[in-house]
Amino acid sequence: MIKTLLNHRSIRKYLPDSINEATINNILTAGIRASNTGNMQVYSIIVSSKNETKQKLWEVHFKQDMILQAPLLITFCADFNRFVKWCKLRKAEPGYDNFLSFITAATDALLVAQNVALAAEHCGLGICYLGTTTYNAGKIIEILNIPKGVVPITSLVIGYPDEKPELTDRLPPEAVIHYETYHDYSSDDIDKYYFDKENSSLAKDLLITNKKETLAQIFTDNRYTHKDNVFFSKSFLDVIKEQGFMNNE
Repeated sequence: MIKTLLNHRSIRKYLPDSINEATINNILTAGIRASNTGNMQVYSIIVSSKNETKQKLWEVHFKQDMILQAPLLITFCADFNRFVKWCKLRKAEPGYDNFLSFITAATDALLVAQNVALAAEHCGLGICYLGTTTYNAGKIIEILNIPKGVVPITSLVIGYPDEKPELTDRLPPEAVIHYETYHDYSSDDIDKYYFDKENSSLAKDLLITNKKETLAQIFTDNRYTHKDNVFFSKSFLDVIKEQGFMNNE
């Protein structure tokens, strides 16, 4: 498993080969064994394999072709719908229509998703997370017929790889690991921890392609702009409210 973890890479090109049912079941069962809050399992997993469904999801996931190439697209949802229904049927009064409950369920969904990702990679499959799930959560809710109390959090493309990209860079361990308490970063720390990332051949190519002075500007000006962050934040907050998680009285 350590070898699987250390060799993780996001795959964006897939073979059309199907995945046998036993493998899929094993991967999903491994996902369900993830840690979760209070053993409530306030998440749901929606597996999409039909071309008709994937075509609709392709549209809302910014038309990323790997969705159509790979045999599986799995959507992981924060889900208090099932738990609340169980409570009411058992003469218990649920109080989970608030933001903390959403965070609880979202955390559970992400833990399950990572278990599924690791299990898939361990079986020789490739995976790629889709950050676009939260961008267009409202449209995904319509496509997948998701009821109130449920919010899409992330999605995984899963299939057999048709590429083997180089491992992407990571900051050194000392950049992200803090012992006992948080130790804030000095300018010298930032220079040291980001040196390799900023001086890689990939970074230099990106600077030329994007006509930018620094790698940071590619993130702030091109990839994750303030304007987009505000727009998608508002739309996702609207979805969370509409799905019944913002009663904080």
